[in-house]
Amino acid sequence: MSAAPDQADPPAQGRVLLTGADVSRAVTRIAHELLESNRGADDLVLLGIPTRGVPLARRLARRLAEVEGRAVPAGALDVTMYRDDLRRHPTRELLPTEVPPGGIDDKVVVLVDDVLYSGRTIRAALDALSDLGRPRAVRLAVLVDRGHRELPIRADHVGKNLPTSSAERVSVLLEELDGRDAVLITGGAPA
Repeated sequence: MSAAPDQADPPAQGRVLLTGADVSRAVTRIAHELLESNRGADDLVLLGIPTRGVPLARRLARRLAEVEGRAVPAGALDVTMYRDDLRRHPTRELLPTEVPPGGIDDKVVVLVDDVLYSGRTIRAALDALSDLGRPRAVRLAVLVDRGHRELPIRADHVGKNLPTSSAERVSVLLEELDGRDAVLITGGAPA
């Protein structure tokens, strides 16, 4: 599990920024944006970044299949060994990378994550992806973009832009892992 502030186990409470219905609408909107920008689901492969990017990728794949009438492959991309902060946080659980049948070569790969913050997780994902094959294009879909980028990385598809202070913590709760869908914010400006 990542040590980034948005990747640890989320708190059970905080100020609710997105309800379950809001999360559902955001996933649906991202699915439609993906279909529109790709002109359909041909050659799309969704790869979720653990932990919460994986169930989000699977949800997106289901929504895409509902619209397109056919399955859209989804898998998982563990980026642990590609992170640049392993010296500071050396103990991380390795999670499986699951590449759908057919691979990623010459496909449009959509990396899916819950929160985009510094951009370092996505940089690691791009490195991990290059070891798996050569996609035709790579896009990024995130449920929440909270700003504070440290690298020149930007999401192509965003469920919600949430400007935050760096002292705040954005937590995504998903039914598959947490028993409910919500986006919470905790913390605030230090006193």
